[in-house]
Amino acid sequence: MSNPIILEYKVNAPVHKVWKALTDKTEMRSWYFDIYDFEPEHGKIFNFYEPGEEKKYHHQGEILEIIPNQKLKHSWAYPEFSDKKTTVSWELQPEGNNETLVKLIHDDIDNFNDLGENFSRDSFTEGWNGIIGQSLKPYLENK
Repeated sequence: MSNPIILEYKVNAPVHKVWKALTDKTEMRSWYFDIYDFEPEHGKIFNFYEPGEEKKYHHQGEILEIIPNQKLKHSWAYPEFSDKKTTVSWELQPEGNNETLVKLIHDDIDNFNDLGENFSRDSFTEGWNGIIGQSLKPYLENK
């Protein structure tokens, strides 16, 4: 049985602006990762690395589901370390006139148990909280 990481943040920005930040590779570069080959289309594969010159941790994803302004679901893998994959879902829900509830679900995280501490549930939870709470949220609210 899977035990996903689930995080929810309320962002003071309308859903269409949050969606653009999640799916526009130019905007993503400002708050997330530089994903040069990202295209928001079902079946598209994308690649990126941790920030920095050393090209640490090759990440690879494939768009599994896309519902504009509502949901983006993709696989999350480290092909240089494992053939196993997890899934990441970004779900958006409008709240009031100018707010959006951002829900992130990272499922099958236990697939990475054998890769070490940098790939642990705690490490991913801390990482996602930083990405959403300290990067995405301020990026959108200060635009």
